[in-house]
Amino acid sequence: MARTKKERKITCVPVCQLFGPLLNKWDKEIIELGLDEYEAIRLSDHEKLSMIAAAKKMKISAPTFCRILRNAHKKIADALINSKSIKICIQECSYIK
Repeated sequence: MARTKKERKITCVPVCQLFGPLLNKWDKEIIELGLDEYEAIRLSDHEKLSMIAAAKKMKISAPTFCRILRNAHKKIADALINSKSIKICIQECSYIK
């Protein structure tokens, strides 16, 4: 039986939740990016925090943060390379502001 997901601290909810190439008119496959994955990308790549500092901000362990970030990078790379759209799923993750 899987463990329940620990609540993660998310401090920035995206204004725009759907991104994609203009040519496909949103009819191709959509990659779903969780809110926790969005926050991990924001903290690590945009805010330039170390993984340990970012994990502390999200109130999760460093290995968990690393897994979330790795999954987010994989999804974004897939979307960029294969011209897929990215949708940020806000309902998927419980968060605290």
